[in-house]
Amino acid sequence: MTTATLTRTLPGWFQRGLTGNPTGTAVCVGANSLTYTELHERALGVAGAIRAATGGEPGRVGVLAHRTLDAYVAILAAWYAGGTAVPLNPEYPAERTHNMITGAGLSALVADEGGVAALPELADAVGDTPVVTGPGIPLTEPVAASGDDIAYVLFTSGSTGRPKGVPVRHRNVDHYLRFVHDRYGFTRDDVFSQTFDLTFDLAMFDMFTAWGCGGRLVCVPPTAFLSIGEFLSRHGITVWFSSPSVVSLVRRLRGLAPGSMPSLRLSLFCGEPLLRHDAEGWGEAADNSTVENLYGPTELTISCSVHRFDPETSPALCVNDIVSIGTMHGGMEYVLIDGDGRPDPEAGELCVRGAQMFPGYLDPSDDEGRFLDHDGHRWYRTGDLVRRLPGGELAYLGRRDSQVKIRGVRIELSEIDWGMRRCEGVQDSVTVAVDGELVSFYVGTERSTSDLVTELGTMFPRNMLPRYIRHLREYPLNANRKIDRPALAASARRLLGGDRP
Repeated sequence: MTTATLTRTLPGWFQRGLTGNPTGTAVCVGANSLTYTELHERALGVAGAIRAATGGEPGRVGVLAHRTLDAYVAILAAWYAGGTAVPLNPEYPAERTHNMITGAGLSALVADEGGVAALPELADAVGDTPVVTGPGIPLTEPVAASGDDIAYVLFTSGSTGRPKGVPVRHRNVDHYLRFVHDRYGFTRDDVFSQTFDLTFDLAMFDMFTAWGCGGRLVCVPPTAFLSIGEFLSRHGITVWFSSPSVVSLVRRLRGLAPGSMPSLRLSLFCGEPLLRHDAEGWGEAADNSTVENLYGPTELTISCSVHRFDPETSPALCVNDIVSIGTMHGGMEYVLIDGDGRPDPEAGELCVRGAQMFPGYLDPSDDEGRFLDHDGHRWYRTGDLVRRLPGGELAYLGRRDSQVKIRGVRIELSEIDWGMRRCEGVQDSVTVAVDGELVSFYVGTERSTSDLVTELGTMFPRNMLPRYIRHLREYPLNANRKIDRPALAASARRLLGGDRP
C-alpha cells in the first residue's frame, strides 16, 4: 500500500497505529479484541465485499451495528473501500433509522448480527440496497482517498423532528486530530474509553485518538458504571471521554470516592454543559488526571473549544455553575451576534468558522438560517448563547431556543436550573418550557414542592417559578448517555395535562 494515497484521511490515521503497533490491541469489546493487523485484514475483506456489491462505486455505506467488533471493522472497511461511512444504530426507533437511510441515499449497507435482526422493520427504506454481512475477496490495499472526500455522514435532530445529515470531510477531522494529538501527547501506552454510540461524532474522537497513536480502545458497557473505578483499573484506562451526565450517574452509584480512579491521566467531557461540582467531584476521584471541558457541535467536527479545569481558578469563570467552554482551537475563529444578527463583542449567539467547519447539510434546504455571512466569510451559527469573559474565554449561557417567554417575560432556562441547584439537597435540575409553563425535574434528595418553591422564591420573582417541580431518581438518558430532554418535555406535557409523568 502507498500511504501517500491516504494523506490527511481517517484510514491514514489508522495506518499510523498499524505501522507503529501492528501486534498491539486496537479495540476491545467485552472479552473479545482485535489487534491492529487483525482489524486491518478484516476491514480489507469487508471492503472487498462492499466494492463487489456496489460495482466498485461504494458511495455512502451504511453501518447498521452497535459497538461490536464487526461495527469497527465495517466503519474502517467503508473507508478502505473508498466510500463514506454512515453509522446507524439498530436499537434506535425504526422510524428514525428509516429516515436516516432514506436521507443518506446509501449505496450499500453493512450489518452485524443486531443489524440483520433490525432489517425487517427497515425493509421499505433499504429496498434493493445491497446488504453486506461478511467479508468478500480482500482488497490488497485500501482505495486511495483525499482530504476533500466526505469521511462520514452523521445525523442530528432538527427542529422539525426530521434528522439532518451532516457530512464531514476527511480534512475537517484531520485538522481536529492534529490539534488534539498535539495538545494531549497520546502514545501507544494510552488506553482510551469508548462510551459514545457510533452514530455520535464524539465516538470518532475515541477511535482516532487511540488508533492515531497505536493505543487501545476499550468499549465501556452500561454495566461498567456499577463499579467504574474497578473497570478503569482492570483495563488500565488512561484517557476518559464521556458526556457530563455520566458524572451524576457515577455519583449516584457511589463511584466518585476520592482517589478511586488512579489510572486516568486525562478526563475529557463534551456534549452537554459541564457543571462545576461535577468537574470538581470527578477531579477528586481521578486525582492523577487533568479535567477538561470540550465544546462543539457535530457541524464543527467533534469539538472546537476547550477549557482546562483548575479547582483554584475555574470556579470564578463559571456562569450559573456551568464550566467555561474556554478558547477556540487553532485554525478556528468566532464572532458573537445579537438577536438582530449584528456583531456584539461581549455576548450573543456563537458563530464559528475555520478548518473544522462542515461544507453544509446533506439536504441543502437545511442550510437555511444556519449560516451567517459576515466580514466576507461564511460562519456556522451554533444556536448557543455565550458571553466573553475577562481573559478571552467563553461562558456558555444556554441554547438560543432555551430563552423562552412566559407570560411576556423572557426567561433563561439555565438560570432556573442554577436556582434549583442552590436549593438544599438538589444535585442537578433540568427545566423545560411546555405550553407556556415551566416544569423543573431534579435529582438528589426528594423534598416537598412547597419547600422548594419557597426557597426559589428567595431568588426569583413569581413569574420565574416553575409551575410544577418533580423529583426523579435518575434522568432518562439517550444512547449517548446524554440527558433525554425530549423525553422530559413529553413527561411535562403529560403532567400539565393532568397525568403523572
